[in-house]
Amino acid sequence: MDTLRSKRPIFVILLLIFAGEAIFVLPFVLARIFRPTFLEVFGLNNLELGSCFSVYGVVAFISYFFGGSLADKYAPRTLMAVALFMTAIGGFYMATFPSYFAMRLLFGYYGFTTIFLFWAPMIKATRVWGGQDKQGLAFGFLDGGRGLVAASFGSLGVVVFSYMLSLDVSKASLLDHQEAFKYVIWASSAMIMFIAMLVYYFLKPISANLEKLHHQKKIYTLENFKSVLKYPTVWLMMLIILCAYVGYKTTDIFSLYAKDVLGYDDIDSAKIGTYLLYIRPVTGVAIGLLADRTRASLWIIIGFLIMMLSSLFFASGVISDKTIYLFIISVIFMAIGVYATRVLYFAIMEEAKLPLAITGTAVGFISVVGYTPDIFAGPMIGVLLDNSPGELGHQHVFIAMAIFSLVGFCAALAFSIITRKKVINPKQKGLD
Repeated sequence: MDTLRSKRPIFVILLLIFAGEAIFVLPFVLARIFRPTFLEVFGLNNLELGSCFSVYGVVAFISYFFGGSLADKYAPRTLMAVALFMTAIGGFYMATFPSYFAMRLLFGYYGFTTIFLFWAPMIKATRVWGGQDKQGLAFGFLDGGRGLVAASFGSLGVVVFSYMLSLDVSKASLLDHQEAFKYVIWASSAMIMFIAMLVYYFLKPISANLEKLHHQKKIYTLENFKSVLKYPTVWLMMLIILCAYVGYKTTDIFSLYAKDVLGYDDIDSAKIGTYLLYIRPVTGVAIGLLADRTRASLWIIIGFLIMMLSSLFFASGVISDKTIYLFIISVIFMAIGVYATRVLYFAIMEEAKLPLAITGTAVGFISVVGYTPDIFAGPMIGVLLDNSPGELGHQHVFIAMAIFSLVGFCAALAFSIITRKKVINPKQKGLD
């Protein structure tokens, strides 16, 4: 296996970075950065948008399970390119501003394209690129780079939106906002389609390496699944990812927080959402490098601790329109905690001694539970915000985030203790 991972072409990780975030721009990034505008132009409230995310999550829940096995059979570049292309097609339909019912169907479609065809192949390809000694760096580059790509899409979107909105944002009508936002969606979809072509034609080294591995070892999907179940660390990774992902989903409300609590307009609140994304690449690379020099699980523990403390700070209500600098500092700390856990929660697969040959199946199985926040986090946040409008609703969201951070902290601590004792299943060594 080492010979397959001895070379790390830089363009491969760059392609994985661009593809890994482009695929989620339409279902998630635009709604995160432009949340007030997104709600307005599609005629949704917070709960309805959360319901769209839930439909995505239900489809994704099924897709994680079956898509993981698919990644152990077929070349990543083919699966990823098809997924990107299909997602871009959905974007052109989104630009017609469909009804609430149609939006729910569209988000279900996104759940299939982004997860069933894409997610496990991307994680597996990243693990191959990182090898046994650079998992923190590989996933740090992946998530940090994805943050930079998301920020770039966000910056481009803000520029396109403000340019196409010929009137002052406070005087523009709903139709003016829709017309301007349509160009944001079109530009994003075109970029995703272009990245799909790059992935298909240039992501060949990783595919070739995996084909060699699969030629050497006959893959039995059922056997892989049984093998994965025997690792106690797999169950803890589920809980770690679930709690970390709730934190990540909570960052969706920062642009809305800027509008509801600080009084920002639509463009300035979108800028807050974009600036937040620029913290992600710095955190990703820095935490990845530190993880390779120590232990990835240690930095996940630290990340959850930061998330919990910063959540409690936001929940305390001390931040207002008169404490802008305090808001900025708090957002930075929150982002560091969230992105530290997000960067590393798949990097710890090497620490858990999971064999490469069953990576796709493991990723799928772990993600089934780990990404259930796609189902419940959106409606939960929507209910908390809509039932208590203004600052109080945001405080309730951050209290919930603090609780999940505490659970994640405990799970990461247990994972670290188990892996320090090197509790692995000896029967699985033959798969590596």
